[in-house]
Amino acid sequence: MLLRFQVSNHRSILDPVELSMIAVDEDRAATRGFDRLSERVLTTAGIYGPNASGKSNVLDALHWMSYAVATSLRGGGDSIARDLHRFGKGPDQPSTFDMDFIVDGVRHGYQLEVDDSAVLYESLCSYPERRRRMLFEREGEAVHFRRGLSGTRGTKELLTPTTLVLSAGKRVGDPAIEAASRKLSRIAEINAHGFNRRRGRLPIWISFLAPDTYSQFEDAGIREQQVFGSVTRGEAAMELLRLADPGITDFDIIELEDRTTGDTHEQLVFVHHDGEKPIKFWPNEESAGTQMLFSLLGPALEALKQGQVLLFDEADASLHPRLSARLVELFQDPQTNPHGAQLILATHDTSLLSTLNRDEVWLTEKGSDGATRLIALAEFGGDKVRQSLNLERAYLQGRFGAVPEIDHIDVRRALGLSEQST
Repeated sequence: MLLRFQVSNHRSILDPVELSMIAVDEDRAATRGFDRLSERVLTTAGIYGPNASGKSNVLDALHWMSYAVATSLRGGGDSIARDLHRFGKGPDQPSTFDMDFIVDGVRHGYQLEVDDSAVLYESLCSYPERRRRMLFEREGEAVHFRRGLSGTRGTKELLTPTTLVLSAGKRVGDPAIEAASRKLSRIAEINAHGFNRRRGRLPIWISFLAPDTYSQFEDAGIREQQVFGSVTRGEAAMELLRLADPGITDFDIIELEDRTTGDTHEQLVFVHHDGEKPIKFWPNEESAGTQMLFSLLGPALEALKQGQVLLFDEADASLHPRLSARLVELFQDPQTNPHGAQLILATHDTSLLSTLNRDEVWLTEKGSDGATRLIALAEFGGDKVRQSLNLERAYLQGRFGAVPEIDHIDVRRALGLSEQST
């Protein structure tokens, strides 16, 4: 589980901003506890703010780091494709990423600092007895591993100035480094279009039914994989689909043949009923909201099954507020989320504020310098927000900022609806 994430110099983020998943209100079922951690951990967080205030960039920074861990060994090359802040001091400074997370019940810390051409600093530590134990530390080309770790020689042989130790260690490193690498590299991201700009788009039936790797689709029993408890992937998917469209009674995978080439491929269809007669619909014949849900279901169910972090950008686009709330509740409920999966979403959907607790809400704003700031609602203005406060109404009233300010006079003038002053 993610405990905290801090980033600087990434897109609209210049100075460090930090997102914490540590609970303020601990006495509720939606939080999770660990024997070696004194705090309780949140399973959901929502980031709110005006358009272009940097909500998506907080999620993107976390996914950038995850993608770097997953691919830097394969990427090669002599440069790092970071996405730095382009104003002020941004182009002249490194980008930094710093996070704490749980692996097998143990807190770990990972730090990364890069510029355009090389990894400047990288380290991984753990706290098996609540005391810090450095697993490796890298400064430029010099790497120091904790005494007794296996695979260190092979890891060093794979390193280049742009390759992460955590990427190389996943292949030949110590089991502790491999476990941390797997955890960080599996952070998933999806947006309102079912598209991830780094990992691309999958065929809709694959996104709907299973993980984001084709190799795991060779088994015939995908639909019946257990997601949580005794509930299968297909059953869990149908529960959410019926919320989107009560008329959907089932789904099926059919095999189609290309009349020109003779090749066959599989296609997802959804079943409605006209009395006793089943009628099949292609995904693109369903509503935009239902199609959006199709794209989200696969990553969401996989995250619940594997205990992954799922980043959901533009959560309010084409998705009914009731579905968004139900999705949040699936991650909050220990019965449907037994493995500690986490959902972090960027949204304008204020109705979710009745589902999220005060310590699960974060606000973005952009300063006069064009840089994003991230503020915890629970500590807004230096005073804790009352737990009983109606968050949606207070947010819309502008009590926390982070809402767009619209000058109606300028809008009317731009539309030609008011006379120009003389």
